[in-house]
Amino acid sequence: MEKPRLTRLTQIVTLLQSKRLLTARELADKFQVSLRTIYRDIRTLEDSGIPVITEEGKGCFLQEGYQLPPIMFSEEEANALITAEQLILQNKDTSFVENYIAAIVKIKAVLRDSQKDKANLLSQRIIFRANINNEQSSSYLIQIQSAITNYHLLELDYLSLENNFTKRTVEPFALYSTNENWLLIAYCRLRNEFRAFRLDCIQSLITTYITFKPHNMTLAEFFESC
Repeated sequence: MEKPRLTRLTQIVTLLQSKRLLTARELADKFQVSLRTIYRDIRTLEDSGIPVITEEGKGCFLQEGYQLPPIMFSEEEANALITAEQLILQNKDTSFVENYIAAIVKIKAVLRDSQKDKANLLSQRIIFRANINNEQSSSYLIQIQSAITNYHLLELDYLSLENNFTKRTVEPFALYSTNENWLLIAYCRLRNEFRAFRLDCIQSLITTYITFKPHNMTLAEFFESC
C-alpha cells in the first residue's frame, strides 16, 4: 500500500541520512512506487532546500555535513527499540551490550516525555529467558566490527574447543550469531582458507591497522560456497 506523500518524503530523508548512497530503484522498491514518482520526490526535496545530490548511474545522497534535527519516533518505533534493548542485554559479548546501552540512552533523549514514561514501563514488562545467568563470554564484538568495516588485519590467540592453542593473523569478513555465541568468519593466513572462530575461544585480540584487500563476495555467496 502506497504511503501518503508527506510521510514518504520524510522517510526518504531519513534513509538518505542513514546510508551513504541510495539508488532510485531501491527507493521505488522500498515504497512500492514508480521510478517516476521517486524522481518527482527528489525534485520536491531539492526545491524545499534539502541538498540532495544525484550522480547519474550511481544514485543520490545528502550533501556531506547536512543534518536535519532529530526525527521523533512513533510509539511503535520506540517500543521496538525498548524490546531490542531487553534482548541485547542478554547478549554474551560485553562490548556489544555496553555500546548498545550508550546508544539507547542517546535515543531515549529525543523521545517525548510521554514516550519516555511508556518506554520505562515497557522495559519493566519485557524479559527474554535466554542467558538467564547473564554469562559474559567475550568482549571483542565491537572491535571486530570496526576491523571488518575498515579492512584491518587482526592478530589473535585462539584456544579451540579441543584445547589446541594457535596464533592467527586473519582478514575479518563477517560475523554471525548462533546459540547465543558470536562467530567470526575470516580468511586465516595460517591455514590459507576461510575459517569460523568462536569469540568465546579468543584469548586475546589485537587490531593491527594494517589493511588488506577486500574479498569480492557477499555473505550469502560465502554460505553458498560452503
